[in-house]
Amino acid sequence: MKKDLSGVLAITHTPFTDDDEIDAISLKRSIDWAFAVGANGIGTGMVSETLKLTSDERMALAKMLVEFAAGRGPVFSAVGAESTKQTLQFAVAAEKAGCDAVMVVPPLTGKLTELLLVDHFRAIADGISIPIIVQDASGYVGQSIPINVCVRLLEHYGPDKVLFKPEAAPNGPTLSALRDATGGGAKMFEGSGGVFLIDSYRRGITGTMPGMDLLDGVVALWKALQRGDEETAYRVYFPICAIVALELQAGLDGFLAVEKYLMRKRGLFPTVTRRKPYGWELDAETAAEIDRLYDRLQAALN
Repeated sequence: MKKDLSGVLAITHTPFTDDDEIDAISLKRSIDWAFAVGANGIGTGMVSETLKLTSDERMALAKMLVEFAAGRGPVFSAVGAESTKQTLQFAVAAEKAGCDAVMVVPPLTGKLTELLLVDHFRAIADGISIPIIVQDASGYVGQSIPINVCVRLLEHYGPDKVLFKPEAAPNGPTLSALRDATGGGAKMFEGSGGVFLIDSYRRGITGTMPGMDLLDGVVALWKALQRGDEETAYRVYFPICAIVALELQAGLDGFLAVEKYLMRKRGLFPTVTRRKPYGWELDAETAAEIDRLYDRLQAALN
């Protein structure tokens, strides 16, 4: 049965053991927690460290997500790679594993023309029966995807087959440009971790894809926006925004360092281990400020 891709779709973090293997026990614990606090579905993305996983690990991770979700919501897998052949291999494996969709970034090592981008995404869409989420992650990695590419894909496949996660800067105007270019037909997600969520919501997004570290807050914020409760929305938003601002100072490494710190703080992960190499460590003073902001978030939720 087709599952609805909307609402809060949490991006799982990948826990590692001391032997640098995927920690399945901790992964399952975090997924159970995600659904318990109100996530509508789960998937993998950049903060899952997918680009640092081996091919076998990426395919195994997709299977684990489907198994651990146990039908509680849709599951999608990030399948972006440097060639169309690789990407399609990951996408086919994700569909066989039982995923409900895949998420695709363009190749990161070369700048492709609009025509080549369309060809790349069409090859993936045509090679599987499940939907694809076209991700522009150029706010932190890779090239941006021209709006015209998205329009052509949507016109060819329709909104149930091709969805979009535009994260090119500036985020808000990029969302509005895609919305307007498609007459409101594009189903759009944002992935700012919550920092742009209120603005994005007002621009007509279908859902948000945050990491799990602040998931209880993002779920509460999303629900407040849905019911028009701006007082609650802003009360919850401000500590989320402040924490994400600290993550942003070091790019993707900053997000991963802080997010895994909070996953351990919540008791979901036993360690903060990230896959090497990475270029930024969380220092004690930043961690202390995160602790203070985390306490404010929990107070806002109670």
